[in-house]
Amino acid sequence: MPSIHRQIEDLIQKHLSPSLLEINNESEKHRGHKNGPKEENAESHFRIKIVSKTFAGLSRIERHRLVHKVLDELLKNHIHALSLTLLDHEQN
Repeated sequence: MPSIHRQIEDLIQKHLSPSLLEINNESEKHRGHKNGPKEENAESHFRIKIVSKTFAGLSRIERHRLVHKVLDELLKNHIHALSLTLLDHEQN
């Protein structure tokens, strides 16, 4: 099975066709926290920046809902924390 990082990348590429996609695994920063990762090389906390035409005309909340829908299964089972910056082409 591909890494969580790779699965995120594949899903976003497939559903949002971004012109820019930055995915940063920040799990290591959260090790030792109450709900932080226990193992080394964990993949549970991510910061993602997406620039996509898909976001044009959508509110900030609608953009977040769309990404959450795309990543639904990963959010339910693997991702503990997700920070999103979602821009359309005019905002980038």
